[in-house]
Amino acid sequence: MTPSRDISRLIEIMAALRTPVTGCPWDLIQNFETIAPYTIEEAYEVADAITRGDLDDLREELGDLLLQVVYHARMAEEQNAFAFGDVVEAITRKMIRRHPHVFADKDGNIQPAGVKSAWERIKAEEKAERAARRPPEDTAHKSLLASVKAGLPALTRAMELQRKASTVGFDWNDPRAVLAKIREEADEIEAALDRNDKQEIAEETGDLMFALVNLARHVDADPETALRATNAKFERRFAYIEKALAARGRSLEGASLEEMDALWNEAKTANEAVVPAKAGTHTA
Repeated sequence: MTPSRDISRLIEIMAALRTPVTGCPWDLIQNFETIAPYTIEEAYEVADAITRGDLDDLREELGDLLLQVVYHARMAEEQNAFAFGDVVEAITRKMIRRHPHVFADKDGNIQPAGVKSAWERIKAEEKAERAARRPPEDTAHKSLLASVKAGLPALTRAMELQRKASTVGFDWNDPRAVLAKIREEADEIEAALDRNDKQEIAEETGDLMFALVNLARHVDADPETALRATNAKFERRFAYIEKALAARGRSLEGASLEEMDALWNEAKTANEAVVPAKAGTHTA
């Protein structure tokens, strides 16, 4: 089998990998649940390539992400649920339906605000249609938070849970109130540390992270983006330490914490124009 620019070749390759007896032993034992983490990982790698501005890598990562779509579609086809063509048809139908100002009436110029309201209205209609197709739920009460997808990354899901709760007034009005909550959660972690209760420490750490996401939401900062920037800054400053030690003929293992801390502070001034982070006892 040879490479091709045609999507049908990728579909054929996936079918061959999933063919009993002659297929790949690893691919044959996978299911939706085992593949889902790879799907999330590939989406992050696409985002990483974009952040780095590496278009060659982006091409490769988009291919890896496309493979995930083909993979899930193939497994669904094996269960006679749907096939890749059905996925394509569903998204093309959705995009045409959500853009009537582009694909339907070309005479009416809809202003951006009108486009957004039409988009929200059509999404709501689609959601109602999907709900109507589902079997009735046994539960008598449906939570306001039920629409927040469980498979979202934890930071994103925390943000969405908080946004949903805020729609009914369950929210702080001042980011300083959130900051006070962060201090309270930090104090609770300290108390848990005093008790040396690992489970409690983990729970309180989660509470602190949730409060930090809340602060990010109140100051209009995306927590995932903010943390990515901090990660990048930490990498730059740590690389400065590595290079500085190497220039002195030293290794990381042979350096003391005090020496590395001093180099960290040097890196802060040397790379200040690049980004912001905190590592251990080091101040941002």
